[in-house]
Amino acid sequence: MGLNAEWATSAACRDGDPDALFVQGAEQNIAKRVCRSCPVRFECLADALDNRIEFGVWGGMTERERRALLRRHPQIRSWRAVFETALKNQRTPATAALAG
Repeated sequence: MGLNAEWATSAACRDGDPDALFVQGAEQNIAKRVCRSCPVRFECLADALDNRIEFGVWGGMTERERRALLRRHPQIRSWRAVFETALKNQRTPATAALAG
């Protein structure tokens, strides 16, 4: 099973206020909670990482968390490919990123 290319139409946040995802401080934790049960969380996160989206909560990660992940893994050119491989091999995306 691959990632959904049309992920936005299935996102848990699709009917909510978009501004609720572009918050600071403790409010980010509220935004991240929406992502926890989202069926397209990894698609959203891959899109944000691959396109270097700088602001907002995407795929359950804040901009600071995404920047840290990108710094730790500069060799990764396609997060979508990493996540697809992880799903195919039944690993978590974090484990797949570490495997390279």
